[in-house]
Amino acid sequence: MSDESERPQLRAVTEWDGGFSWIADPEERGRRASHALSTAAGVWLVDPVDAAGLDERVAGLGELAGVVVLLDRHTRDAATIARRHDCPVSLPDWMVLGREKLDTEPAEIESGLPGTEYKLHELIVTDDWEEAILVDETTGTLVVPETLGTLSAFDGDGELGVHPAIDDPPHRLGTWQPDRVLVGHGESVHEDATAQLHAAIS
Repeated sequence: MSDESERPQLRAVTEWDGGFSWIADPEERGRRASHALSTAAGVWLVDPVDAAGLDERVAGLGELAGVVVLLDRHTRDAATIARRHDCPVSLPDWMVLGREKLDTEPAEIESGLPGTEYKLHELIVTDDWEEAILVDETTGTLVVPETLGTLSAFDGDGELGVHPAIDDPPHRLGTWQPDRVLVGHGESVHEDATAQLHAAIS
C-alpha cells in the first residue's frame, strides 16, 4: 500500500520515553501492534503495519535507520515501508522462515540493532516458529513480538499473558526486569511491567 489514501489512518498511538507504538486497526481481532524505537542511530521500526501519517510521526523522532522483523510471521508491511524510505529490512541472521516470507532481500543482524543499545536474543527457534526479542537495559525496554501479548486470547485480560499455542512459557524471559514490555498484539505494558512479566511466565 504505497498510496497514503489507501492506508488505514494511524490510530491507537501510545508515546513513551524512547519511541511510540501503534495499532493501525484497533478493531482488528489480532490488534497487530508495531513499534518505533528512537535510538542514537536513528529510528527503528519493529514488525510494522503501515498507516497513513506514519512517515510524519517517524520524522518527528528522527531519520529512519531501518526496519526489523522479529517473528517469521510478522513480515507485515516491512518491505513496503523500507522501500519507501530506501532503508533495509533486517532479520536475525538465523531466521530462515522469515527470509522465505519476506519479499525483499534482508540485511542480517547478529547481536543487536546496529549502533544502538538494543540487544537481540533468540527466544523460539523451531521448524514452524522463529522468534527473537530485543532488550535495551539502559531504557528498561523489552520487545517480545508474539510469545507475550495482552489480548484476551493470551489470558492476559489487558495484562501480559502467554500465547495460547505455547504450553511451556520461556522462563528465560524472567532474566530481565523491564520498565516496559512491547508486544506484537494488543496494548503494550508500561506500568508494573516486571511484575506482569514474571506473573505471565510463572
